[in-house]
Amino acid sequence: AAKDKHSAVDGRIRRHEGYKTSLKVRKRIEEAFGWIKTVGGLAKTKLIGQAKLAGQALLCFATYNLVRMGSLGGWWDAHHA
Repeated sequence: AAKDKHSAVDGRIRRHEGYKTSLKVRKRIEEAFGWIKTVGGLAKTKLIGQAKLAGQALLCFATYNLVRMGSLGGWWDAHHA
């Protein structure tokens, strides 16, 4: 979010609805990548090779999607993951 002083984004942009929507979408994306790096272990992988890393990333993204779908459906508490 833009701060009141010393911001690169001026008030003309911040007052539009599209800017607010963009911030919400950006937060959702940042939360996903934060979860994948911390919980999924992709911040510092121990695997060597592009194929192994691609497999780990695929498994991690799939797991995140399952956890998110479960929390949206109400049958899983995402704070446990």
